[in-house]
Amino acid sequence: MVSFFRRKKPDPVAPAPDAPSTPPAAAPVDTPVVAAANEAPVEAPAAAPAAPAGAAGWRERLRGSGFARSLGGLFSRNPRLDESLLEEIETALLVADVGVTASTQLVDGLRKRMDAREFADANALLAALRAELLALLRPVAVPLRIDREATPFVILTVGVNGVGKTTTIGKLARRFKDEGRSLMLAAGDTFRAAAVAQLQAWGERNGVPVIAQGQDADAASVAFDALQAAKSRGFEVLIADTAGRLHTQQGLMAELGKIRRVLGKLDPAAPHEVLMVIDGTTGQNALSQLRQFHAAVGVTGLVVTKLDGTAKGGVVFALAREFGIPIRYAGIGERPEDLRVFDAEAFVDALLPAALGG
Repeated sequence: MVSFFRRKKPDPVAPAPDAPSTPPAAAPVDTPVVAAANEAPVEAPAAAPAAPAGAAGWRERLRGSGFARSLGGLFSRNPRLDESLLEEIETALLVADVGVTASTQLVDGLRKRMDAREFADANALLAALRAELLALLRPVAVPLRIDREATPFVILTVGVNGVGKTTTIGKLARRFKDEGRSLMLAAGDTFRAAAVAQLQAWGERNGVPVIAQGQDADAASVAFDALQAAKSRGFEVLIADTAGRLHTQQGLMAELGKIRRVLGKLDPAAPHEVLMVIDGTTGQNALSQLRQFHAAVGVTGLVVTKLDGTAKGGVVFALAREFGIPIRYAGIGERPEDLRVFDAEAFVDALLPAALGG
């Protein structure tokens, strides 16, 4: 990427002997800078290999989660079908961040069926628990569909600090490029010093142009300029980054509303998707985060990241039960390929054994 910079004006009394007679032109800080899409890609940082394709990848990356360890361990020892088993299941669900309400409802439903003698043994109860968990997730396992009538289809990404938002945008860019879509990125996180450079690096790596301004530029202005550029150049998708903010920072939350209104001046339907990135290790705090962001900007889809690490995994069920907002993607590793379209069946299969002793 060609970079422009402003040299210090030479002292009129003692000019530097090697200073050029005409200094290079400098780009004003509020002028959009487009990262060329045809430059040599930046080498990706070293990372672990991508997870295997399909359900095997989900199992490999989620088997170490708190959810899989607690409930998997419980059913691996062929437990007796009794009240103490239900109590252990409820404790395991709570520890795995499923939440009090969802855990209570799940166990109460199992208890009623056990009292009605619907379960012949603990294996039948396990099958029922799997079915109930799947019933929670199936309605929200809705992939993101790019409307080809929208030119461009605008995705506004939001989230609190440190959830992996900018990295998620880079991985989405890779996915869309592999699908043959033309896209542009907008570096709207003008608050964090390295955010613009980070997004530009992802743009170079994937051959995607990036609209950017200087640090501390108005984020709504960046989004507006990017949408204008994407429209004029006929791009299919525009992904706009925003600064990470705590859901308790009312001023910054109001800024998201401003970005949405500014985009609406160019396209009343924009943004077509408000994608919130949630850290899977956050636990129940993710619920309050989503509640505030949804009220401020109308979240339409979720990405749950870092599920391959220390995440307990249960927060996915809590989010599904309380909000019913589609979970578009899940992050199960560092590689771009590890940003997976959310698969409810594969997720539950990775967390719970199919049968006792499994």
